[in-house]
Amino acid sequence: MPEGHGPLPVISPEYRALQAKLHADDPEYGIASLTFAPLVAQVIDQLAVSELLDYGAGKCRLAKALPKHTQRGVRYTPYEPAMPEWAATPAPTEMVTCIDVLEHIEPACLDAVLDDLRRVVKRVGFFTVHIGPAKRVLADGRNAHLIQEPPAWWLPKIMARFEMLRYGRAAGGFWVLVEPRAPTH
Repeated sequence: MPEGHGPLPVISPEYRALQAKLHADDPEYGIASLTFAPLVAQVIDQLAVSELLDYGAGKCRLAKALPKHTQRGVRYTPYEPAMPEWAATPAPTEMVTCIDVLEHIEPACLDAVLDDLRRVVKRVGFFTVHIGPAKRVLADGRNAHLIQEPPAWWLPKIMARFEMLRYGRAAGGFWVLVEPRAPTH
């Protein structure tokens, strides 16, 4: 059975290997977090965030970029299933970023990933989605963006699990600032 954090997998072993290869072969793969670091820092400062989980951290570029944009010290934890050193199941954290990740998820695993994000976001989440094709191609020939859908497709999936605090357009896609949806019992 594919690996995951619960009953549904967040990534298959085959796709984990493809992502690891792309990360190893392409030093420029995973640079989107640099674009969003100023906005993430603004949220950190405004909400006095002290801990951040970078979900789909890639090469941890966000950790290197944040000090340029905020003086606030934040405990940074990477989660990157393609990197063995950062692939352990992440714990719930005050703030979670998921930058240029969701469009890379295997379609069959998307609900599991969104559910896992809901599990780990304690206070606020900052998610970005690119809605068109990637510049990168996987070793199996597929475009690195496995899911290329407009905001109208993505937002209901996100909003089923979170309350939207802010929405913004970004080059090639959008970003949302969310908080966990209160349980309905």
